[in-house]
Amino acid sequence: MSLAADFIQLFYPRYCHGCQRTLVAGENVICTHCLAGLPKTDYHRLPENPVWQRLANRIPVTQAFAYLKFRKGGIVQRLLHQLKYNHHPEIGVALGHLVGREVNDTPHGWEIIVPVPLHESRRRRRGYNQSAQLARGLSEALGIPWDESISIRTQRTETQTKRNRLERWRNVEHVFAVTSTDAIQGKHVLLVDDVITTGATVEACGRHLLEHGARQLSVVCIAEAQ
Repeated sequence: MSLAADFIQLFYPRYCHGCQRTLVAGENVICTHCLAGLPKTDYHRLPENPVWQRLANRIPVTQAFAYLKFRKGGIVQRLLHQLKYNHHPEIGVALGHLVGREVNDTPHGWEIIVPVPLHESRRRRRGYNQSAQLARGLSEALGIPWDESISIRTQRTETQTKRNRLERWRNVEHVFAVTSTDAIQGKHVLLVDDVITTGATVEACGRHLLEHGARQLSVVCIAEAQ
């Protein structure tokens, strides 16, 4: 860090979004202590992990995993809350970088990254799609192109929280559309979302991508919630 940057940091300190401690030189967005405490699943090393099993009997997924475990009151919940509701898109990019570095030595064959879309009214209110920020970070880490314009939501849906699996599926069954079939035609698409619970949302979105020309579908979510 330069002398000028040190001077700025003295008067405008940066804080970790996981614990609110002051970040020190070499730290960015999330401090070293919080990074060491992230509850990783290591699912990317287990082809038939619980997330893959959850989806594989419903749609043909090549790979599927979540990077972290979502625990109520835990660091993952705090980070995702900051990302989604307190206008910190940099958290999504940072988490995408972490996932990308984690899987960089794992064979995958992904050709394009597509984030699960938000309805335009919700995206405008939030200022960005949190899943798109994750896709951006993954793209930067892996050197794979990403595009948030390929899959869109044509209808605004109510929150999936407190719905059972069947209700979640009915809530999102017909809300996705593909704007450009050429962009995914014959490609291995990586679909990215923030949290997977029942899998209804990524199932509906992924099914639509496959029906419109994707050759293979894989799914990566930042966190798995039970």
